[in-house]
Formats: sequence, structure tokens, C-alpha cells
Amino acid sequence: MSGPPRLGIGIIGAGRVGAVLGAALRAQGHAIIGACAVSRASRERAAALLPGVPLLAVDRIVERSEMVLLAVPDDELGPLAAGIAATGLSPGGQVIVHTSGSHGIEVLAPLEAAGCTVLAIHPAMTFTGTVADLPRLIGCPMAITARAALAPIAQALVVELEGRPVLLAEGDRTAYHAALSHGANHLVVLVDQAREILSRLGIEDPGAYLRPLLSAALEESLAQGARALTGPVRRGDAGTVRAHLEALTDLAQDGVGSSDLEATYRALALAALSRAGLDRSREELIRAILDPAERNPEAGP
Repeated sequence: MSGPPRLGIGIIGAGRVGAVLGAALRAQGHAIIGACAVSRASRERAAALLPGVPLLAVDRIVERSEMVLLAVPDDELGPLAAGIAATGLSPGGQVIVHTSGSHGIEVLAPLEAAGCTVLAIHPAMTFTGTVADLPRLIGCPMAITARAALAPIAQALVVELEGRPVLLAEGDRTAYHAALSHGANHLVVLVDQAREILSRLGIEDPGAYLRPLLSAALEESLAQGARALTGPVRRGDAGTVRAHLEALTDLAQDGVGSSDLEATYRALALAALSRAGLDRSREELIRAILDPAERNPEAGP
């Protein structure tokens, strides 16, 4: 039985994403011809996820590979692509894939001009850089940006990774990535702040204490959006909101937890207020509590 052609793949950036995707592609029968790993953590990750794969310099990876996976930080991607193209290392005809969520294929324009097939594939998941990530790729949505004629190649790669391909326009990549970063990264901050408060109160294993509440809130919000909103802002309980702010101020004065607890609460409560659907009088009352400038618009900074 014949399947998709097996490729010689090189990985530039054996970080949490690159090493995991390399391991997944290797499991599909592709040959990983080399990986570029600069930091000690990346070298250790490559050894764990890509055993036997040689660590090579960028030029040797580009020269030897039929497909090159660029899994580097967003700000490094453009200079890397331009640098590879400027050196003439790429012979053309190669497939160049990057994993940045915020960039489309325009960032790879120098390599495309050199004759390469360029693709942007972004798995919508948080990577730990361990084997635990491999089963999480199954069914994971992956945003694809490519020239229309080349989209099937990107889709085939995603299918090989056992993900779910989703076509995304070049101009939508930044907003798309902002949505994912806002949801995932800022969720971590929010949960960590809640853990800090509970730890201050002497609750053991605050993560376990929060799990039933947060799991239910996450599932309901994913299904219903703002309709899943509960709590004092949604109910219009101005006194409770005021008391929360006073308690957070007291914690800050005691040097407990992060200095940004109160500011985060105010910002998110205001965002919740805009979605709560309260009558105007209650909304204005709570807004005045959360935003002192609303109470006295003429007050200076």
C-alpha cells in the first residue's frame, strides 16, 4: 500500500513545538535529517523526543532537507527567513513550514522568491515539549495559511499530524493569534492569582480546590459564551464588588500575592459588566465602583 511520499525533514528550533512536531512526523515515517538546538533545554528536548537525530547548524539542515520546519519565536522568523534566502542556501523546490500563529506566509516571502513552497501551520494548543503533547495533537485544530494551489499540501501535513486543518487568511493571522493568546495565556495569569489568594487563606492545594469551579466555568463559557457568566457583577451586587476590592487592597497592603491583583480584578469585572446585561442604573453604579474615573470624570490622574 502506498501512502504520502516520505520526506527528509529538518527542524530549525527544537523548542517545545518543533521537537514535538518533529516526533509526530517521524512517527508517520518521515526522516528527520537534523535539528538545530541552541540552548541546553532544546538539546535535552531533542535528545528525548528525537533520539538519534543529529544536531546540525542551520546551513546544513537547509541544504539536506526536502522540508524545513521553522519553529522559532515570532520575532526571529522574519530575519531567519531573510537570512537563509540571502545566503543562497535554499536550492528552491523545498517546502518551508513555520509554526507561528501571528504570521502568515508573507514573512517567508524571501524564501518563496527563491523558489520554495511556503506554508504557515499553527496548532491551537499549548505545548509542554514532552511526549504528553503527542496525543493532544489528535483532533487539534491547526490554522493553515498558504497559496490556494498549495493549501492541499498544508492540509495533508495537518492530517498526518492527526490534526484538523482550518484555512485562515493572511490578514486574519494577528487577530487570530491575539484571541488564542488572550484566552490561554491570560487564563493562566487569572488562575494563578486565584491560587495566590487561596494560599494566603491557608487552603491546601488551591489548584485542586479551584478545579471543579473553573472546569465548569470553562466548559460552559466555551459552549455558551457570555451567557455562562455568573457572580456578583452579573447579579448586580454592587456591595459585594466593593467588598472584593477592599479585600484585595488589604492583601496588597499586607504584601500578599502579586501587586496586580486589584488591577486585574477591576479590568476583568469591567469587561464582565459590559456583557452582563444589567439595567442602566445598576450598571452605572457598579461601573463607578470599578472605575474611579467614572465617578469623577473631571478628576486628574
